[in-house]
Amino acid sequence: MDDNRLISMANQIAEFFQSYPETEAVAGIATHIEKFWDPRMRRGIFAHLKAGGAGLKPLTLKALQDLAAKQPDLAKSA
Repeated sequence: MDDNRLISMANQIAEFFQSYPETEAVAGIATHIEKFWDPRMRRGIFAHLKAGGAGLKPLTLKALQDLAAKQPDLAKSA
């Protein structure tokens, strides 16, 4: 999947959670991506994160960093 599409989708999730306290928002974004994105999508967004994460909103960035720490094998294969 195209990086721009993945970035847009991840940022849309963050928009939903933006009214939550930061800790809950970050956890909610990470949980959503973990549960509903297939491994190819997660590898794609982790590869983008590894390349600098341009275009990701701050909450999205934090959530992906947390998720990458939880799924190091998937994040490393990106």
